[in-house]
Amino acid sequence: MSFGLTSQMLDACVLAVVAREDVYGYVLTQNIRAIVDISESTLYPVLRRLQKDGLLETYDQPFNGRNRRFYKITDSGKDRLAQYLLEWQTYKTNLDTILTGGNDHE
Repeated sequence: MSFGLTSQMLDACVLAVVAREDVYGYVLTQNIRAIVDISESTLYPVLRRLQKDGLLETYDQPFNGRNRRFYKITDSGKDRLAQYLLEWQTYKTNLDTILTGGNDHE
C-alpha cells in the first residue's frame, strides 16, 4: 500500500534531513527518495520555497572544479520542524487509534 505525501509532510521530511547536517541537493534527494518516490524536479521547487520562506539558506562549496549548493536549516526552519513534529505525533497517535482499534475518543 502506498500513502500520498502532502506538501507539509514533504516540507517536514526535507527540514528533518537538513536539520541533521548541511546537505547538497543530490544527497538530500537520495535521502528523501529512500522513503518516498519523488523526483528531483519535484524536490527543487520545494527547496526554493523553503528558502524563500526563510526556513532554509544556501551556500556554495567548491568540489572538483564545480560548486555544490548546500542547504542549511535556519532557526525559523528549526522552529517549523518542531511544530511539524508535534503535529505529526498527534496525527500518528490518532491514526494509530483508528487503524489498530485502540482507545476510542469519546
